[in-house]
Amino acid sequence: MAKEKINFEDEQVRLCYRHTTSHILAQAVKKLWPEAKLAIGPAIDNGFYYDFDLEHKFTDQDLLKIQKEMKKIIQANYPLERFELPREEAIAKMKALNEDYKVELIEDLPEDEVISFYQQGDFVDLCAGPHMERTGQIKAVKLQSVAGAYWRGDENRKMLQRIYGTCFPSQAELDEYLQKLEEAKKRDHRKIGKEMDLFAIYEEGPGFPFFLPNGMIIRNELETFWRQEHRKRGYQEIKTPLILNEQLWHTSGHWDHYKDNMYFTKIDDEDYAIKPMNCPGSLLVYKRKMYSYRDFPIRLGELGQVHRHELSGALHGLMRVRTFTQDDSHIFMLPEQITDEILGVIDLIDYVYNLFGFQYHVELSTRPEDSMGSEEDWEKATNALREAMEKKGKEYTVNEGDGAFYGPKLDFHLEDCLGRTWQCGTIQLDFQMPQRFDLTYIGADGEKHRPIMIHRVVFGSIERFIGILTEHFAGKFPLWLAPVQVKLLTVTEKFADYAQETGRLLEEAGLRTVVDVRNEKIGYKIRQARNERTPYICIIGEREAEAGTLTVRSSKAGELGEMKVEELKDKLLKEIANKDV
Repeated sequence: MAKEKINFEDEQVRLCYRHTTSHILAQAVKKLWPEAKLAIGPAIDNGFYYDFDLEHKFTDQDLLKIQKEMKKIIQANYPLERFELPREEAIAKMKALNEDYKVELIEDLPEDEVISFYQQGDFVDLCAGPHMERTGQIKAVKLQSVAGAYWRGDENRKMLQRIYGTCFPSQAELDEYLQKLEEAKKRDHRKIGKEMDLFAIYEEGPGFPFFLPNGMIIRNELETFWRQEHRKRGYQEIKTPLILNEQLWHTSGHWDHYKDNMYFTKIDDEDYAIKPMNCPGSLLVYKRKMYSYRDFPIRLGELGQVHRHELSGALHGLMRVRTFTQDDSHIFMLPEQITDEILGVIDLIDYVYNLFGFQYHVELSTRPEDSMGSEEDWEKATNALREAMEKKGKEYTVNEGDGAFYGPKLDFHLEDCLGRTWQCGTIQLDFQMPQRFDLTYIGADGEKHRPIMIHRVVFGSIERFIGILTEHFAGKFPLWLAPVQVKLLTVTEKFADYAQETGRLLEEAGLRTVVDVRNEKIGYKIRQARNERTPYICIIGEREAEAGTLTVRSSKAGELGEMKVEELKDKLLKEIANKDV
């Protein structure tokens, strides 16, 4: 019999495969603990989960036991058979099985909803599907962890037990994925951030990161780079306030479409909001004077701090925070400039991501249900983004209904060294905000016209980008970003003077240098410098002190041998100038 080939690259196939595995998990748990009550079990990115109501608390040993039972179900190769029931019969069936959560789900369905079930062996579950045809199609499964989860995400409801797992069409693919997970744990930016003293998050400010001296070096270097590249491309930098009055957010539409994610305060008995986005501030900057068509395009850039309310359970180091800095820019332009401006932003994003060694793919996100503006404007904006991508010759996929509430967008998803994707850059084309803020300019005909607007970011969030870079490079940052660029280690205290003088020369050249003259064994000092992920480690002993040299080790290239101080300085400055990765 020919081996069945499952196209795991197809997203729908992948989701179907994982959803089927979640049902196998539920069947295994019910076999081992018949009293367990079933909640929900969807497919998710990289795997699946199922929520259970059970007095017994799952342990790591239980996961192994469940996985063994799942293997039996897979080997039994049960067909997954779909059937439908009228609402009352469906409720009666779930009540008979003591499945309270399924009863609630059915009762909350619209009256005209088709109520379907899937059966495999003697196991039945309420489910809309789809599923694989047979349990035997599932090949490689790993249950990974147990976590608490409130029923329906409501903290006032019961806490359930959520079992997470993943699955693949072959053991080799599963092993490869698990290996990547282990590598990801080693690269976790929270772990490395603590080891390298980059940032901290305290219980006094959950979701509000503190940047420490080493982290500030990385942040400042990224911001300097941002400013240089934007200045080259004709952007002017602005800064807008953190707090603006309620009326502004009504005008922008954020009050109606984004209020739940915002923080508020009162000043002089009036309502104000802490900005979740920078764009209304840029619009006010534009409105300060009247422009001519000859002034366009106008490119305003801002490293603007924003605040957005995130649930505590969603917070994750620098990746998901409640305050962050967006490298926002807003471009105001004439209709005939749209394509060129979009192409210019694409070129900038391409340059930055390539500089760090990132591959990326692009998604075109279209009009969401919760949006504003005419269908005609949305169509114009969406077509303009399509045309720019096609003119550039870049492939893209369409993400229906995931645009911003004021316009469609191109999302740039970069890929790190572990193959994980991160949405960072975005280009949003906006016909709505200029209308809502009544932006105008004087055209060639002497009449008032309305400009068109682009919202765009490259890093996305500087905080998140630093988190991504930390994991991508495993803390071994390119020389130009490294908090400490070169470390001088003395074999004994005897050579302290030469080391200090050499360190002074390197510092004067602009190199971030640390001199370690402690009375410790040189092996210990080398290990420590390596653990600190220092790009260049220089050893100073008797030979080096007499010859006026340094024995140099590079974290990338290994042993470089003896070098004169000037030679090392020139080498490092050249590497920094080139921004070598």
